Amino acid sequence: MAPAPSPCHAYAVQRRTARLFIGVALALATGLCMAIDINEANEAELDSIRGFGPPTTARILQERAKAPFSNWGDLMRRVKGIKDARARQLSQEGLTINGQAYPAP
Repeated sequence: MAPAPSPCHAYAVQRRTARLFIGVALALATGLCMAIDINEANEAELDSIRGFGPPTTARILQERAKAPFSNWGDLMRRVKGIKDARARQLSQEGLTINGQAYPAP
C-alpha cells in the first residue's frame, strides 16, 4: 500500500488545478467577448473591427438591410472588397456570421 500524500503535495495539486481552471475560464471568456456577429452588430461595433472603415461598414449595413447574411460566401458575394484573405483576417479579428467563424482552408 502506498503512503498517503503529504499535505504539501495535496495543496500543490489543488493550486495547479485552480490555476488550470482559471486559465480555461479566462480563455473562454476572452473568446466570447471578442466575437461580433455581422448580422447583429451595430455600426460602432462593426467599425471597431480592424479592417473595417466607414465605407465597408456602410456597404455591410446596406446589404444587411436587404437580408441577413446567411454565411461567409454570401458576405463575399454581396460586399465589394471582401474576398477569401480578407474574410479570414476579419474572422481572426472576431467577426462571425450566425455564430460561425470563417472556415479554415
